Amino acid sequence: MESYVTSEVVVKVVIVGGVAGGMSAATRLRRLDEQAEIVVLERGAHVSYANCGLPYFLGGVIEERDALLVQTPEALRARFRIDVRVRSEAVAVDATARTVTVRDLASGSEYTESYDRLVLSPGARPFVPDLPGAERAFTLRDVSDTDRIAGELAAGARSAVVVGAGFIGVEAAENLRRRGLDVTLVELAGQVLPPLDAEMAAPLAAELRAGGVDLALGTQLKEIRDHDVVLDDGRTVPADLVLMAIGVRPDVALARAAGIAIGPRGGIAVDERGRTSDEAVYAVGDAAEKRDALSGESTLVPLANLANRHGRLVADAIAGRPVSARPATGTAVVQVFGLTAAATGWNEKRLRAAGRRYQALHLHPGSHAGYYPGASPIALKVLFDPDDLSILGAQAVGADGVDKRVDVLATAIAGGLTAPELADLELAYAPPYGSAKDPVNMAGMIAENLVTRTDRTVQWHELDAARAAGASLVDVRTAAEHARGAIPGAVNIPLDELRERSAELPDGDLLVHCQVGLRGHTALRLLAGLGRDAANLDGGYATWSAGQAA
Repeated sequence: MESYVTSEVVVKVVIVGGVAGGMSAATRLRRLDEQAEIVVLERGAHVSYANCGLPYFLGGVIEERDALLVQTPEALRARFRIDVRVRSEAVAVDATARTVTVRDLASGSEYTESYDRLVLSPGARPFVPDLPGAERAFTLRDVSDTDRIAGELAAGARSAVVVGAGFIGVEAAENLRRRGLDVTLVELAGQVLPPLDAEMAAPLAAELRAGGVDLALGTQLKEIRDHDVVLDDGRTVPADLVLMAIGVRPDVALARAAGIAIGPRGGIAVDERGRTSDEAVYAVGDAAEKRDALSGESTLVPLANLANRHGRLVADAIAGRPVSARPATGTAVVQVFGLTAAATGWNEKRLRAAGRRYQALHLHPGSHAGYYPGASPIALKVLFDPDDLSILGAQAVGADGVDKRVDVLATAIAGGLTAPELADLELAYAPPYGSAKDPVNMAGMIAENLVTRTDRTVQWHELDAARAAGASLVDVRTAAEHARGAIPGAVNIPLDELRERSAELPDGDLLVHCQVGLRGHTALRLLAGLGRDAANLDGGYATWSAGQAA
């Protein structure tokens, strides 16, 4: 551990980049050491702003631009005695001399700044593909970007194309639509929000369409023209405004030029204390690689909460405190008009691509007690390891209560709980907020049933193969439910009639399903008692129909 005694040594720390990572490091370091000299170099015009709030300012949800500005250089100097220099770009690092070459973007002049410790927090740059007309496209990364887009809106823009249906793209599309623009959301993948699995994203696509956003999925831009764009499927879409939200790339140019190691994912390589390959240099935020909680491998997680945490951690490391960064699960949440989607850990697509064994479960509980007014359904998916029972990931979609369930599951992953142990968590309950069996508890109960073979399930995307292998499908919902929508070829025998009508069941293996899976489980246990082999369609008709929509 490096030695750092504040009563004897005054250390000069230069931080390249502000916002979440850099300013967290700067303010934490000041709280730990009143004597250190702290200099923050920020190439933009604002050093501390709420970049996650930028789409909501464009949509008018956040009405005042100043609400986005968390701190000013003057306030930081007054409270923390931090030397904050905006419009100051670090253009080179001499690791041997321990100096930074700084360009004053207002005057164009350059000077050198020495350091004892250097913290790199340059962030990431939005990716803009090289295609005709790309110079007309906007990105949404900082307040200046927002100002430029707001200028286009004020000038009378009436149509917008947003490229990329990830979290930022969806937020931007929703908020531009709220401003009254005709909005088309273009996504190369066949679904919105690719971090989610297809059946979980389907309700969100429907919500976007219901909100007036046109979806162009499975396609990409071919050309940007003066007032429209051309897609690679031949369509022409009106576009007074084009916003690129395809993703970001770690800004590692400064580090690379200084000889600092770049990791396998293209970000700055750091150890568990945030230190780079140069012992005097640390890196935080979107430019730095993290350690994945499930694989232990390097990963990129461009999230503000991690940048804040790692900025604080690096300040502690510089101050000589024993610290170690926790692995990242990539927990995230997004609003999509009247719905919320949240996820943590790995999704099923990633697990399958990695060849990792997993068990999936779906459930559709209410956001709170059904007898209390206002309850709405949640689609919840949990993935766990069938061998050690560790929780690998979770996704949830619904109008209410989604964020807190995924936060609990993210905490369970961090705490090393197994999927069946979720059943025994003591969670706050009152009818307006939850149920005596919280959705997280219910997920644990389903996992326990699967582990003990009390239940056996088939996934929505496995149903056709199981039927082709000879299994018969039995719908145990009521006749009225079956009439409103059914899986083709299913035999309808309501659960409450199943004992008396068991002679009507087809021979051979059976697959049972209800609306969300609960009655299907009861039917499976009933059939087991009658000596029939059966499996339950996981998540029932609700999950199957979402999968078909995807």
